[in-house]
Amino acid sequence: MMGRSALLLFLAFASFQILCFAADDDTVFYESFDEPFDGRWIVSVKDDYNGVWKHSKSEGHDDYGLLVSEKARKYAIVNELDKPVSLKDGSTVLQFETRLQNGLECGGAYLKYLRPQEAGWKPKEFDNESPYSIMFGPDKCGGTNKVHFILKHKNPKSGEYVEHHLKYPPSVPSDKLTHVYTAILKPDNEVKILIDGEEKKKANFLSSDDFEPPLIPAKTIPDPDDKKPEDWDERAKIPDPSAVKPDDWDEDAPMEIEDEDAEKPEGWLDDEPEEVDDPEATKPEDWDDEEDGEWEAPKIDNPKCEAAPGCGEWKRPMKANPAYKGKWSAPLIDNPNYKGIWKPQEIPNPDYFELDKPDFEPIAAVGIEIWTMQDGILFDNILIAKNEKVAESYRETAWKPKYEVEKEKQKAEEETADSDGVSGYQKKFFDVLYKVADIPFLSEYKLQILDLIEKAEKQPNITIGVIVSIAVISLTVLFKLIFGGKKQPRVEKEPEVAETSSTQSTSGEKAEEEEEKEEAAAAPRRRRRDT
Repeated sequence: MMGRSALLLFLAFASFQILCFAADDDTVFYESFDEPFDGRWIVSVKDDYNGVWKHSKSEGHDDYGLLVSEKARKYAIVNELDKPVSLKDGSTVLQFETRLQNGLECGGAYLKYLRPQEAGWKPKEFDNESPYSIMFGPDKCGGTNKVHFILKHKNPKSGEYVEHHLKYPPSVPSDKLTHVYTAILKPDNEVKILIDGEEKKKANFLSSDDFEPPLIPAKTIPDPDDKKPEDWDERAKIPDPSAVKPDDWDEDAPMEIEDEDAEKPEGWLDDEPEEVDDPEATKPEDWDDEEDGEWEAPKIDNPKCEAAPGCGEWKRPMKANPAYKGKWSAPLIDNPNYKGIWKPQEIPNPDYFELDKPDFEPIAAVGIEIWTMQDGILFDNILIAKNEKVAESYRETAWKPKYEVEKEKQKAEEETADSDGVSGYQKKFFDVLYKVADIPFLSEYKLQILDLIEKAEKQPNITIGVIVSIAVISLTVLFKLIFGGKKQPRVEKEPEVAETSSTQSTSGEKAEEEEEKEEAAAAPRRRRRDT
């Protein structure tokens, strides 16, 4: 009996060891930041990147991470892998945690997975020009609110590396909790984006519906040398050349005229002004007539006018002129020479190629290269693995315990929040609205909806109006889909660095305006008569 128990114990131990070795084999790279990052991570020495990285604890935990410690700075840091990892063999999982401890108004919190140094970069000179294979993670500024997934892919015809952006990516969580971001690249050309282990987006690398621009170029392109003929008429309607202005059409008649039937209301006080000097006002003791001019009392509404229908000179009100017709113009008729909207003819695309699978570049390093207006961004538990189960295991053991503690703390704070703040119920409601913004058929209006939600969070009194606006947008799009066909979505361009500069400048201007208002309020109330 004892021998049988020992055998079972041995088999269980052996199975556990096999699983551990399998996990180790499938883990290509893992950084927990339990120890200081010096020596493993290389900070860029480029002049622009003067943000200070710190090895710091996550707020409320004993767990360490890599901290963005200063506001309004550029940051760049990189860690080279022991050997490059191929994205062409089986599945690859990219995963990391980010906590926006002070929120994120304008900045990035994404990772770059870099190509080998032979592509033309050096760790100490890591910057935004360093060639990467994949860029993945949160980015938020102005109208931008997305979890980026960008593949940099080489066109075999032109030799050019092109950035291919995932269309309609998920939004960045709006709280200050630790979130884990996962990208799973599958051998069947599928990519899945998970936030906190929940699938938020699934796409196909070779589908033109999922990436912009598509990896496979169009077979034909508009002929750049084709020109519109001079006699090409694009006007669907034209003024009727046979139409004649009627003889009784008066273009000079005014839009409004005095109402001759109007009579001055009884009791109108013609000789009373609408405003009078405030009888209770007194000249300030420090008023200097020579320096400040002759003092005059401030004006108030004439109390006599409150009981009367009106004061001052009475004038007849204006009314719409029945004879008004405005400028005459000939009615429109169908243009007999209409040829439609001209388009250049299509020619074969010289850069077209066919593709069965993306030609992924290998990953040789993991880097963080961002420009952010916020501090307090904490990166942790960066993982590259060849097995989804490994990533799931790290989420359960490294991320979830922290998240549960933070969630409970947030819940407690919401329950004790002041009545004038956003209550716990309101928070849950806004979370639902953020999920509505992620609905695929609303993708064209996503930025508009997100802007409305953020305004409502800051001004709870307009929440009802925001709900109505979002409902109108949703119903409008739904009716279009049902009765009018699906409208082609607008292509969203990447924000440039100038956007952040613009945001900073605008904030500075607002601050100056506020200071001017405060100074004006503090000044003594004086009036002087112009001489």
